[in-house]
Amino acid sequence: MSKEKAKVSAYVLAYNEEAKIEDCIKSVLWADEVILIDSHSTDNTAKIAQDLGAKVVQVNFEGFGKIRMAGIEFTSHDWILSIDADERCTEAAKTEIIDIINMQTTNDAYFIPRRNTFMGKKIRFCGWYPNYRQPQLFKRGKMTYEVKDLVHEDYKVAGTVGYLKKDIIQIPFLSISEVIYKMDRYSNLGAQELKNKKQTNNLILILIRSFWTFTRIYIFKLGILDGKYGFIISYFNMIGTFCKYLKAKDPFR
Repeated sequence: MSKEKAKVSAYVLAYNEEAKIEDCIKSVLWADEVILIDSHSTDNTAKIAQDLGAKVVQVNFEGFGKIRMAGIEFTSHDWILSIDADERCTEAAKTEIIDIINMQTTNDAYFIPRRNTFMGKKIRFCGWYPNYRQPQLFKRGKMTYEVKDLVHEDYKVAGTVGYLKKDIIQIPFLSISEVIYKMDRYSNLGAQELKNKKQTNNLILILIRSFWTFTRIYIFKLGILDGKYGFIISYFNMIGTFCKYLKAKDPFR
């Protein structure tokens, strides 16, 4: 008797991503189940996903740790693929995922390399390739996220971890306006985490941390080789770091 084909659920996190969600959902329609975890978008994100056949679930955003756990909760199959609205699963990655989950022996979770495109330019450096976010393919019950983490959430894998070879695509920013919007949002979350941990710095340390962020990305992670795009990425990461620590000192937050 042949082994029953393994099934996979794909869950997508999104908030006001109408410009990106269609390509994302289409890239995972091969999965046995597609769930959109939407945080009450005010644009057409949810409608676009639903029209494409995804199941839409509304979840209040209380940090990325909690919302990723919600993604797991609303899926039903033994294998789970976690993907964000600005990511696209390639045909090569799809084939590799299907092959792996149907193997007799597998790891419990897998990192997937991400190929980043910034404002239409493929980024080779800046620490953006292979840019493993966290294990994005995993068996049910083997992956958990730290629910207290608002951003850059920690995770735990109960078992073995492997690495896929085929890339998925990430398109984090379509414009400078989007860079600024996301920088503001993520620095707000980062500042709240620092306040929760009672971790603040004086202005000199904030400036040092910010300059180090630029240097680390532009020089040590070779962002300089990505030309003007590498400079822009390094610069806005520096500003994001500065804003995060400065906001954490704001007595009115």
